[in-house]
Amino acid sequence: MAAGAPRRQPTLDEVAERAGVSRSAASRVINKAPHVSRATRDAVERAIKEMGYLPNRTARALATQQTGIVALAVSHDDPELFADPFFAQVIVGVSAALEETDLHLLLCLASSGRGRSRLTNLLHTRGVDGIMLMALRGDDPLIHIVRKAGLPAVYGGRPLHFEPHWYVDSDNLGGARLATEHLIGLGRTRIVTITGQISTEVGEARYRGYREAMIMAGLSPHGMTEGDFTEAGGAAAMRTLLDRHPDLDAVFAASDNMAAGALRVLGEAGWSVPADVAVVGFDNLGIAERTVPPLTTVHQSIQALGKEMARMLIGLIAGQERTSIILPTRLVVRDSA
Repeated sequence: MAAGAPRRQPTLDEVAERAGVSRSAASRVINKAPHVSRATRDAVERAIKEMGYLPNRTARALATQQTGIVALAVSHDDPELFADPFFAQVIVGVSAALEETDLHLLLCLASSGRGRSRLTNLLHTRGVDGIMLMALRGDDPLIHIVRKAGLPAVYGGRPLHFEPHWYVDSDNLGGARLATEHLIGLGRTRIVTITGQISTEVGEARYRGYREAMIMAGLSPHGMTEGDFTEAGGAAAMRTLLDRHPDLDAVFAASDNMAAGALRVLGEAGWSVPADVAVVGFDNLGIAERTVPPLTTVHQSIQALGKEMARMLIGLIAGQERTSIILPTRLVVRDSA
């Protein structure tokens, strides 16, 4: 061979011969098919490593009728959403699970008409092997688009009026109840809440958890204002609550971002936290440790949410049985309450 000539790639037949197995057995290992013995899998993987074999992705796609791509679709139209700490951690979790496979991730914003049209075309042409969905509202058009496509689909959180076959969610109701019970345990009785969008299941569930805790303690829900899970939304809601309920003594905000906005407004208005008003958030994002004072909050494992969504989808694509998951939440006590 002339110096500098490219090295010929080994073929699947040569890998099978080196491993001492049939061509079909080597193919099943490479395509991660189930029901392959450990000895066969080890022998083929060893041959692949020794020979530097790279699968022909085009041939694999034709053989398996798969693209090697999965989508994460969010019912939103602002690309900056993916920089939000919550969604950034979801993507980290999804990516960690996909690193164990040959699957690649495609991010889709699908709130606008154009975004939904692009997603519809992607699913109709089988441009992806499966899809994960998040941030759905009420009777979201994405639900109907995905159901009609018939592809494996995993929901991050449950839609408000639809129980999907496969979803991964956090215990939003239980976490909100924990937060409110903690405030009640501190002797606070005039507890208000800043909710997320009530048109979302997560917003509604966290509001319901607050109400249940108040009623079980013999207290009347003192006041609520709807936010949008952002710091600016939390600040605006806090101003409204101070106007409507100047006697409040505690705030449960349904996200850390909204709690941070509420703390800023309370400080500007001269309220001392937690002496005058105690504040609890939800999520346990990095911002919870940087607020003044540091924020008591409900921890949910956001990376685990993304990782379990991806693992569930990987299993469904492989034809495996999967069951939905609700991840636990817990209270993290800091200085704000």
